Amino acid sequence: MTHFPDYLKTYPNVDTPFPLHIDIHALPRGFRAHRHDFLELSYVIAGKGSEVVNNVRHEMVPGTFTFVQPYQVHELFTEPGSTLQLYNCMFSMDLLIDAAGQGDGLAELIEPSALPPYTAFTGAMADRMRFLIDDMMREYKGNEPWRLALLQARLKELLVCFDRERRKQLHAEEAPQAALKPRASAWPIIHHIHRNYQEDITLTQLSELFGMSASRISEVIKEKTGQTFVHFLQDLRLRHASSLLISTDFSVVQVALEVGFGSYKTFAKIFRERKGLAPLAYRKAKRSV
Repeated sequence: MTHFPDYLKTYPNVDTPFPLHIDIHALPRGFRAHRHDFLELSYVIAGKGSEVVNNVRHEMVPGTFTFVQPYQVHELFTEPGSTLQLYNCMFSMDLLIDAAGQGDGLAELIEPSALPPYTAFTGAMADRMRFLIDDMMREYKGNEPWRLALLQARLKELLVCFDRERRKQLHAEEAPQAALKPRASAWPIIHHIHRNYQEDITLTQLSELFGMSASRISEVIKEKTGQTFVHFLQDLRLRHASSLLISTDFSVVQVALEVGFGSYKTFAKIFRERKGLAPLAYRKAKRSV
């Protein structure tokens, strides 16, 4: 039986219209192996240690920036006598993928690639990254006009700087161009599901669209996410439903239909099973916080 480490599915604001959370963490003893279906970036500001992402270890020192893609297994280790201090930002894939899957959504940053998921900033670039992430934290904790627009702009600027720097370092080391070519994976299928989960998606439709058998598509989704196709699809719909219940006055029936459930009864049953509350009770509990 395949073993999957801890699967983390939640973070502050995950069920809101702008699913992003940033904070500073102190890790005197590292952090256990885990994976999640959201994106995560970190930037080390003090201490020393290492991180393993998909069985590849890299050093964690001040200036190290790491970008972990959904479903990648990673674990943090702190050097004895030290405490790793790092910014940690968790956010939805939707913030990088626009509705049409085009434009400046930076979706290609989460395409499969041999590029490393980390890089080390020094000198003026380290100062710039520290300014950007400090400013992102200030915006996150504030309540100024255009706050969300600036947060998304800072997020994209951080990721663009990261991608440029890792490419620059690879070229400086005269990395073979073949190493920069993407590897085939389940990502095109997963991206399609993320963009279209509100529609009636079936394995048969995906099979016709991607030229793979339905059973093979089911296998690659399971391999990548650790979930069955149905469970993966339901998770995306439930996350959107949770956001709508909190941020709108849509009826539960309207929410169910909006996120892709064809039946209110099915939606209510699955929602209660996964969330532990009926939809209306969930709305009341979250709005009273």
